[in-house]
Amino acid sequence: MAKAKQKKSKGGVKPQPQPVEVVETVEAVEGAVDDTEQTNDTIDLHKELKRYFGFDTFKGDQEEIIRNVLAGNNTFVLMPTGGGKSLCYQLPSLIMDGVAIVISPLIALMKNQVDAITSQSQDGTAHYLNSSLNRSAIEHVRRDIREGRTKLLYVAPESLTKEENVEFLRTVKISFYAVDEAHCISEWGHDFRPEYRRIRPIINEIGNAPVIALTATATDKVRTDIKKNLGIMDAVEFKSSFNRPNLYYEVRPKTKDIDSDIIRFIKQHPGKSGIVYCLARKKVEELAEILKANDIKAAPYHAGLESQVRSQTQDAFLMEDIDVIVATIAFGMGIDKPDVRFVIHYDIPKSLEGYYQETGRAGRDGGEGICLTFYSFKDLLKLEKFMQDKPVAEQDIGKQLLQETAAYAESSVCRRKMLLHYFGETYKQDNCHNCDNCLHPAKKIEAWQQLRTVLKTILLLNENFRANYIVDFITGHETEEIISHRHQDLPEFGCGEGDDDKLWNPVIRQAMLQGYVKREVENYGLLKLTPAGRQFMKSPKPFMITKDRDYDSDLAGDMAQGRTSALDLPLQHMLTDLRKEWSRKLNCPPYIIFQDAAIEQMATDYPVTAEELKNIQGVGEGKVRKPYAREFLDLIKRYCEENNIERQTDLRIRTVAKKSAMKVKIIQNIDKQIALDDIALSQNIDFEDLLDEVEAIVYSGTKLNIDYFLEDVMDDDHIDDIYEYFRHSETDDLDTAVETLGGDITEDEVRLVRIKFISEMAN
Repeated sequence: MAKAKQKKSKGGVKPQPQPVEVVETVEAVEGAVDDTEQTNDTIDLHKELKRYFGFDTFKGDQEEIIRNVLAGNNTFVLMPTGGGKSLCYQLPSLIMDGVAIVISPLIALMKNQVDAITSQSQDGTAHYLNSSLNRSAIEHVRRDIREGRTKLLYVAPESLTKEENVEFLRTVKISFYAVDEAHCISEWGHDFRPEYRRIRPIINEIGNAPVIALTATATDKVRTDIKKNLGIMDAVEFKSSFNRPNLYYEVRPKTKDIDSDIIRFIKQHPGKSGIVYCLARKKVEELAEILKANDIKAAPYHAGLESQVRSQTQDAFLMEDIDVIVATIAFGMGIDKPDVRFVIHYDIPKSLEGYYQETGRAGRDGGEGICLTFYSFKDLLKLEKFMQDKPVAEQDIGKQLLQETAAYAESSVCRRKMLLHYFGETYKQDNCHNCDNCLHPAKKIEAWQQLRTVLKTILLLNENFRANYIVDFITGHETEEIISHRHQDLPEFGCGEGDDDKLWNPVIRQAMLQGYVKREVENYGLLKLTPAGRQFMKSPKPFMITKDRDYDSDLAGDMAQGRTSALDLPLQHMLTDLRKEWSRKLNCPPYIIFQDAAIEQMATDYPVTAEELKNIQGVGEGKVRKPYAREFLDLIKRYCEENNIERQTDLRIRTVAKKSAMKVKIIQNIDKQIALDDIALSQNIDFEDLLDEVEAIVYSGTKLNIDYFLEDVMDDDHIDDIYEYFRHSETDDLDTAVETLGGDITEDEVRLVRIKFISEMAN
C-alpha cells in the first residue's frame, strides 16, 4: 500500500489520516478523545490530568513536555527513575487523534502498564503487541485499533519490525511514537540492544510521526547517539536533575567475609525492604539461601527462573511478605515500590549508568535510601575477562565504562558530585553530607603543579588521547600504544616520575570536576582543555585535591566498613600475643594458628563457645578441635567479663547446606585424586574460584592431600622453593609471596603450594 503524503508542521511531521474506514462510535471512544478538536493552547491539561489520572498537579517538566508533544514536535526526555516519564506519553495519547506507538523492551511489564491505563479509562484504550500473544489475541488488538478504540499501543522492538505488523500499522493513523528506555539504542548505554537500532528505519516504513524518546539515564554521549539514531536532532530537550538528596552512597571493600557483612547490615535495618544485586545467577541463589538461613525474609530473582516464580516473588516483595530481593539486573525495571530502603551491590556494576538506575530504586518516596556497594579490583578484571570474545570496538567501550565505575569507587571525592558530573550536571556544594566520602573526608593536598603538568601534556599530545594514556605518558610507562606513537622519544616523557603514580588519576578527575578539563562527546574519552584550563596555564592558582582511597590498605578497609569502632584493639593485641605463644610452641608461623582476619573478627564478635568460634572466618571443625582453640575462647570470655562487654550473639552468621555440599564434593574428589581443573569443571566454577574453596577448606582445619596434582603440573624445585618460603615467612600474603619468590613462579603455583603447606602444618 502506498504511503499517504505527509504534511510538515511546526517542529515535526504531522501525518494525514490514512485511507481506511474507521468506525466512529461514541461508546468506543467516550472518555478518551472527546477533546481532540481543541488546539494545544486551549486544552486544559490540568483538567485532563485530573480526569484520566486523578492528579491535581504535574511533576517537574511534565506539563511542558506534554504540550511539546501535542504541538507535534520531536521531544527528548531525560528524567530519573520515579520522575513520572510514563505520563509524558500516556496523557497526550489519550488527547490526540490516532494511536500512539510505545516501543519498550520490557515485555514483562507491558501488561502492567496496559492494565493501569485500562483501569483509568476503559477496556481497549491501551493494548500491547508482543510475542506473548496468540493469533486470536493479536486479531482482537487489531480490531480495537481499526475501530478507533485504542489510543496507546505498546510494542517490543522485535514485534515492531515484523512485516505483518508493519503492513497493518501502515493503515493506521499514528499520533506519535514514544521510544521508552531509549538508552538501549546506544552502545555507550548500560543496556545496549541492537534491535533498537532498527526503530528509525521501521518508522520510515510505517509512516512519519513525531517521536518522543525517554530515558532515566544518559550521558551526553548517549544522548547524542539516541537523537542521531532516531533522526530527531531537532528534538526539544527536557532534562531533569539527577540529584537524589535522600540517597546515601557508600563503597566498601569486598572481602571474603562479604556475606557476613551483608547479613550484619540487613540485621541492623530489621523489617526494611531492600534489593541486593549480584551479577551471576548462581550467586543470587546462593546468597538468598544464606540470608534465609539467617532468619532474613529473602527470595532470589533472575531471568533463569520461571515467569510464574518471578511474578510471585515480585508480588511478595510489593506486598511485604518478603523483605529482601536478591537479584540480577533483570529485577527492578518499572517496579513501583516507593519504600525500598536499601540497595546493595554485591558486585561492582558494569557501568555508572547501570549503577545509577539500580540505586535509584531506593527511597523513591523521598525517605531513607541507603546505597551500599562492595568493590574489589579483582571483580573488574573478571568483567574485562568476560568481554574477550566480543568485537574489539565493543571491548573498548566496555573497558572505558568499567574504568568510569572504578574511578567512582576508588575516588575520595563527594560521590554525589562525581555521579552528577558523569551525567553532565554540576553539583556546586563541596560536601553533600550524605555519602561516605563527605562524612569521612580525606585529607586535601595542594596539586597545582601536577595540574599544570597534566594540562601541558594534554596540549603537547594535541588533545587527542584519553586519561589512561596521559597518565602513562606522565609516569613514563612505555605501553604498546605509547611506543606505536613514538611518544617515548619526546623529552617530556616521564615528566611526573618524581610523584606518586597514584596521584595522577585523581588530578585528572578532579580537574574535570572543577571545569579545567572536559571529555569530547563524539570521540568519547579524549581529553580537551576548557577555557578555564587554558587560563590556569597562564596564571596558576591553588588546586586542592584528595587522593584516591586505597582499598588494599587495612586502615582504608576498616574505615570503609565502619569497623574502627567495632574492632576491640586491646583484645586484638592480647589474641595476637597468645597466637605468638602457640606459634613458638608448635614451631610454625603465627598465621598457621589463626589468620589475621580471624583474629580481627574474634576481637569484633567475641566468640566464647566452640559453635561461635566456627562462625569466625577461616575457622572450621578441625581448628575448633585444636588444643589452642580452648585457650583463645577462655581469653575472650575472661576479657568480656572483666570489661562488662555485652556480646551481640544475635549476629552469628549461619552457613547453608548448598555451600557445604560443594565443599564436601571437593573433598571427596580430592580424596579420589581427581585433577583440580576437572573438579572445577564438574562444579561449574573457574579454577580460581576452586582454589578459593580449597583454601577455605584447609584454613578452616581440614587436611587435604593435593600432592598427586602438584606432581603433574609443577616442577619439584618450584614446590620446594615455595614450601620453604612459607616455612620461614611471617605472613601468608599472596602478593608478598609472589613478589619475593619472583622468577617464573606463577600466582597459581604459589597458591597450590600454600594449600599443601597449610594443610600439612596446620591440620
